[in-house]
Amino acid sequence: MTSATLELNGAAPTPAGARPRPAAVRWALAAARFARRKPLGAIGGVIVVAMLVMAVFAEQIAPYRFDETIRGARMKPPSAAHWLGTDNLSRDMWSRVVYGARVSVTVGFATIALAIVVATAIGVSSAYFGGVWDLAVQRVVDAWLSFPYLVIILSVMAVLGPGRLNLIISVAIIAAATNSRVIRGATLGVMQSQFVEAARAIGCGHARIIVRHLLPNVLATIIILATIGLGAVILAESALSFLGFGVPPPYPSWGAMLSGSGRTYMLRAPWMAVWPGVAISLAVFGFNMLGDALRDVLDPRLRGGR
Repeated sequence: MTSATLELNGAAPTPAGARPRPAAVRWALAAARFARRKPLGAIGGVIVVAMLVMAVFAEQIAPYRFDETIRGARMKPPSAAHWLGTDNLSRDMWSRVVYGARVSVTVGFATIALAIVVATAIGVSSAYFGGVWDLAVQRVVDAWLSFPYLVIILSVMAVLGPGRLNLIISVAIIAAATNSRVIRGATLGVMQSQFVEAARAIGCGHARIIVRHLLPNVLATIIILATIGLGAVILAESALSFLGFGVPPPYPSWGAMLSGSGRTYMLRAPWMAVWPGVAISLAVFGFNMLGDALRDVLDPRLRGGR
C-alpha cells in the first residue's frame, strides 16, 4: 500500500525504520478521528458503550436487585437515596432501569445475530446462484413482507407463547426477511467484480468463492445493518413488552415498566413512566446515530461526499 493511499484513508505513513504504534494507540487515534468527523456518531457510540456497561455490570452498578422491595419507600420521588425514585412496589427505579438494559441488550444482540445469519444465507445464496432459486426465494420474501410486521410477530407469539426465546425468534423472522433484500443487492454488486469472474475462471468452488470473495466484501453492509437494526429491535422488544408479549415478570423490561405501573400511576408518580421512556429513546438514538455514522464511513459511495 502506497503512502498516498494511506493518506487518503486518514492514516499517516510510518517512516522507514520507525517503530509501529501499539494497537491501543492506533485504536485511540482512529476513535478520535471518528469523533471529529462524525460527532453524532461518537455520541451514539458513547450511549451504546454506556448501555453495554450497564448490561454487563448491572449487579455492580445497581444499588438494589431489580425485585428487591425497600421498606417505607413506596412511590418516592427522585432523591439522593433513590436517583430515579421508587415504584408502587417500593422497588428502586434506577436499579430496574439498569437491569432493564440487560434485557434489552440480550434480546437485541441475540435477535440481530440470528436475523443476520439467516439474512446473509438467504441474500448471498440468492444472488450467487440466481435463476430459479433466486426467483423462488425472492417471491417468498415478497409474500412474507406483504403482511404487516406486527400481525406476524403477534401471531408467532400467540402460537409459541410469551418468553424471551420466542420473542427473539418472532422479531428475527421479520428482520431476516428485510435484511436479506439489502444483502442480496450488495452481493449482486460484488458479483460483477473482476476478481469474482477470475475466481470462477480458474475453477474455484462455490464455497470458496462465497467465503473468500463475497462475504468479506459485503461485511461492511452487514455491520451497518446490524448496528441500525439493534435500535429497531430494542424498540420492537419494548413495544411487545408494552403489549404483554415480551419478557415475563419478574425480569424488568423497559416496555413492561411503561405499560404496567408506569401507565397506571402516570399522574401520581410520573417518574415511573418517564425514566423507562427516556432509556428506550436514548438506546434507539444511540444505535441509530452510530449506525448512520458507520454507514457514511464504510460505504465507499458516501465516503467521498461527506
